[in-house]
Amino acid sequence: MFDLTATIDALVTANRIVAHEDVCDSYGHVSIRHPDNPDRYLLAYSRAPSLIEPEDIVTFELDGTPIDLGDRTPYSERAIHGAIYEQRPDVMSVVHNHSYQVVPFTVSTVQLQPIIHVSARIGDPPPTWDIKNKFGDSTTLLVTTMEQGRDMCETLGDGKVVLMRGHGATIAGYSLEDAVLTSIYLQVNAQIQTAAIGLGGGVEYLSEGEIDARRGADKEQAGFSRAWEHFSRRAGR
Repeated sequence: MFDLTATIDALVTANRIVAHEDVCDSYGHVSIRHPDNPDRYLLAYSRAPSLIEPEDIVTFELDGTPIDLGDRTPYSERAIHGAIYEQRPDVMSVVHNHSYQVVPFTVSTVQLQPIIHVSARIGDPPPTWDIKNKFGDSTTLLVTTMEQGRDMCETLGDGKVVLMRGHGATIAGYSLEDAVLTSIYLQVNAQIQTAAIGLGGGVEYLSEGEIDARRGADKEQAGFSRAWEHFSRRAGR
């Protein structure tokens, strides 16, 4: 048995971090696979990440059915989380955000590519999922059904990041820390790449070898505790 209280507390911290780092504003959400039951996940009810408290965390089945919601309203896009946990047993945490620095790359032919060493963790240029390709041009662009979530997950594949056209990004992590830090450095990379392109001239991105040298659970976890402590303290946790 895992310490569910500690897991929930870490999830609250994760929400506060993504809010403080402006990865999420009033919208966006962070989840973690249930530590005692891999067929369930923990996610707050529909509330801004900056306000999440332990009592706001709800347990969900993979199909989005809440276990202990009460009279609270769930996030309409919880299918994003359930579909990834359903199809990716290696994923332990998911972040969905609408980072304003990342969104331009979801609608441009310019690919978002790792440009700085700390962003090697995002991997190769992340794919972009366009909801209208399968569901037409009359959706709200929100992922509100498991069918839509599963389709998005197909584009994610075995990667960490999937961009969502005109919407944002979803990040899949092998731990809560991994998902949160990848979300932060995805945004950092978008900012730096935009600035580098704006300088004019050519831009040199990380090579495949440089990306591979910094990827993998063991390598990416190096410095996790230091980074988590830093971002937690910044967020007041």
